[in-house]
This record gives sequence, C-alpha cells and structure tokens, in this order.
Amino acid sequence: MDVDIKNRLMNFEQLRVLVIDDNLLIHDVLKKSLYELGIRMVSCAQSAYYGVRLCNEKKFDIVICSFNVNSDRDGFHLLEELKVKGFVTRTTVLIFLSTETDKSLVNAIIELDPDDFWAKPLVPKLVQDRLVHTLKVKQQLFNIYYTLDQREYSKAIYFADRCLADQSLIKYKAHILRMKGEALLKLLEYSEAEIFYKGVLKEFRYGWVYIGYVQSLLKQGRIDEIKALITTLIEKPETCFATHDLLAQYYIEHENYQAAYEEIKKATALSPRNIDRNRKSWDLARLNHDHQGQYLATQNIAKQAKNSIHDSPELMLNVIRSAIDLVCTVSDENAEKLLTQAEKYIKRLEVDYGREHDLTQQLVVIQARLWNAKKMTDKAQRLIDSQISLRPSVSIEDNLDKVKVFHELGMREEAALLLQAIKNQILGDSLTSQVINRYIEQETQERSDIHYTPKHLHEMAEEHVKKGRYLPALEAIIQAQHLAPTSIKFASSLMNIMITMKEKNELDDAYLEYAVKAITTFEAANLGEATQAVVNKLIERWKALTEKDQVKSEDEQ
Repeated sequence: MDVDIKNRLMNFEQLRVLVIDDNLLIHDVLKKSLYELGIRMVSCAQSAYYGVRLCNEKKFDIVICSFNVNSDRDGFHLLEELKVKGFVTRTTVLIFLSTETDKSLVNAIIELDPDDFWAKPLVPKLVQDRLVHTLKVKQQLFNIYYTLDQREYSKAIYFADRCLADQSLIKYKAHILRMKGEALLKLLEYSEAEIFYKGVLKEFRYGWVYIGYVQSLLKQGRIDEIKALITTLIEKPETCFATHDLLAQYYIEHENYQAAYEEIKKATALSPRNIDRNRKSWDLARLNHDHQGQYLATQNIAKQAKNSIHDSPELMLNVIRSAIDLVCTVSDENAEKLLTQAEKYIKRLEVDYGREHDLTQQLVVIQARLWNAKKMTDKAQRLIDSQISLRPSVSIEDNLDKVKVFHELGMREEAALLLQAIKNQILGDSLTSQVINRYIEQETQERSDIHYTPKHLHEMAEEHVKKGRYLPALEAIIQAQHLAPTSIKFASSLMNIMITMKEKNELDDAYLEYAVKAITTFEAANLGEATQAVVNKLIERWKALTEKDQVKSEDEQ
C-alpha cells in the first residue's frame, strides 16, 4: 500500500496539485481558491507539453486539466497520455475543466472517468466545496482505489465489502458499489456480477448500474433476455454510448461482424476522440468491405491522433492506402479526386515525418499502386521488380499493402506467400486480434478465388456487355459487388445487366438474390438527387419485370 499518497490526501499542506489550462486567469482563480483551503504546492502549465514535463519531474496528487488546451493537444489526449505513463492513477484526484457541454465532449470525459467535472467560469466557493468532497471520497475509499490500480480485484472486493459494512461510510455507498461491480467484471465473474447488479438496481438506478447489468448478461450470451432494456438504454443520452460499445464487443465475440460494425460506428460518432475505437471501426470496415468507411476511419484516426501518444507516420500511410483502395470502387471522376488527394497526403507525410523516419519502401509500394490505379501498369511493375523486397517486414500494414500491389499486378503467388507470413505475425486473443485474424483469413480466401480488383472486374463486365456476353458480365459484376458491397456504381451496373437479361429471358432464378442485395444497397445509401432518380428508375424497371413474370406464372397455373 502506498502510505505516502494516502497520508498526503489527509493533509492539505502536503498535497501537490497540477493545473493545466491555457488561460492564466483560471490559474489565478484556482491558486487563490486552493490557498484558502491550505493547499500550498500548486504548479501550473499553459500547455500540454509543459504539463507532461512537470509530471516527469514530480508526482501530483491532484490534476486539474482543461479539456480545450488548444496550444498543442486537447485535454482528452493529454489525460490519456498521463494515464498511459502512470502519472494519473485511480488514487489521483482527476478533475476536468471546460466551457463546453456537447455530447462528444461529455462522452470523452466519461471515458477518462474523472473524479469531477467543473464547468467554467469557476466559482471559488463551489470549487472549494467540491474539491473537499472529492478528497474525502478518495481518502475514505483509498484502499479500493489502490487495489484496482494494482489490478488486485479480489482484494478490491474484500475492501469494498468492509467499507459497505461500515455505517460511517454509508454516504459513499454508491461509489463503493460501483467499484465492487467493476472488480467482479474484471474477474470475469459474470454470473455473480449479474446477481450483484440486480441487487444494486433495487436501491440505485444510475446509468452505470444498468450498463454493468447489461454487460454481465451479454458476457453470458443472454442478449434475448435484455433486448427491451437495451433499446431503452440506447434512447437515453447517459447510457446510449456505452450500450453501443458493449453491443459491438458482444457481436465481435459472436462473429457477427456486420452488426458489430454498425454498433461501433454509432459509438465512434458519439465519442470520436478514442483512437482504439476508431481502429476497431477501421478493422471492421475492412472486414465488411466498406471502402468508404475504411477511408473515413483512417482519416479520423490520423486527425484525432495528431500530437498525441498515438501519432506516427503509419497513420497517414494508412489514410493514403485506404484512399487507393477506395479508388477501385468509385466512378472515374471521384477516382481522380481521390488520387489527387492521395498525392497531397504523400507530400504532407514527407514534410511532417520524412526527416525522422525512413519511409522509402512504404512510399515505393504506394507509388506503384497509384500508377497501377492510373493504368500505368508497366511502370508500376518495373518499380516493384526493381525496388521491393519480397521478404515480410515487421509491420502488418506494410505487408498488407505489398499483398495488394502484388495482387493488383497479377503476382498472385507472391501475394499468397506474404499473406501466410502475416498470419504468423498476429498474436493474442483480444477482440482486435480476432477481427484482424478474420480479415486476413478473408483476404487470403478472396485473393485466391478472385484474381482482379473490383474496378478491373467492373471494366471486364462492361466489355462483356458490349459484346453481348451477359452471363460472364453478370458473374464479373457479382464478384465486384462482393468485394465492394456498398458501391452504388457496381450495384447499378448489376441491376442494368440483370434487367437486360430478364428482358431477353436469359436470367436464371438463382441470380435473383443479387437484385435484392443491390436494392438493399440503394436503400441504405444516402444518395444525391440525380443518382436517386437513376436508381429509382432501375428499381421500377426491375419490379415491373418481376411482376410481369409473376402474372405470367399465375396465368400458366
């Protein structure tokens, strides 16, 4: 047990406080308020960089941080860094300051689990009262906070039960119960946690109680029992974000990756700053062949990670790679815009990271993919033959991009060998590893079965149509749509081919399901007015033909 920290929490004169805010007036207000309480050791920083530097020099008992530290990074990523580096623990009093109260901010704050949140402008008396209350909670329940920090969850439950039996601590009962529930879930005692949260619900109806109860049942695979409750929690602002997160985890565990993707997108929209969740959204987008979603997710990761502990050239490389992936599924006009944007990203990458990182191999692969996308295949092939090693690198993403360029250039054997090497790189049994493993398995199977990119398949289908070969055209476009199921361009081409074949009485009923999938794609998309008009005509023509066939079939009977 860290006796020094516990003793300092009980003696205001010994407390060490760090204030991080770019507003000097806030420094003055807090210093004065804290001095009046007898707290003398107050350090202040106007930037995240200086705040981290101070934490490297000494241990702070109280950290008061503004959410919008605009000078170099926001408070979310600053506090995330302080937690990762161990400067802020469960025994540290953590307080957020902000003038904003929008949903994404509130959700970001909830994720970092501060002890309190103070809205600006600050009122000295309120600051003093709330800090004293927060310190008392931390003092009285120190043993539980400390054991949770040490991941000694059985001990945390022991101390929680002792505190619950102490009538002098009755006013802290909700705090104690919350930490006990957390410890039960960490120990994977889901059946016991279910009983525990059921009991707590008889006394407290806080959001965290419902979330804990839902998590305990989802972990037991009993989603059917709580569907109505889940619907209710999604409708409530204080629980909707956490519920989407839990559902995403549940669906990943049960290998329903489409449902998991829908849930993680909703959770990410509600709290966009969390990098790990954005990564999960990106992985699920790839697994579900959502190239647009993949591009947006990588952009968001790069944006949110800027100046944070997650920042690296790999993030911008992933944006460029996903842009090239998306090129293979969009119209020529949009493809040109994406290629131009990718080239701008490359220049920015070289400016921001070129001096400190050797990105030669990665950029050569990207350049070859760009040339291939511009139909400069010979040039791309020469570049790969002369400058790219077939040996796998330590980075899974670098290797995956090599697989793509090999596949795009028809080097299927090289692509297959590298995919096998990537399989051996994935370790662990986390949910992220599970999704990546599944993605690699899918890539391996699809690159074995389908030898062309979606764009090439679409071009092949168009060529077959020009020569009146509708069945090969249909087979090619079905493969393209499988690789890019959200592409309106491919869905429209598929419908056009099927309508033509239907009119010529050449369409086998076995292919009818693909029309249903195409119409579902149209209905799920947010289309512009002109595109929607074209799509509506396609659907009307298809329905007219199918209704005609139905009438004909009834007459024959």
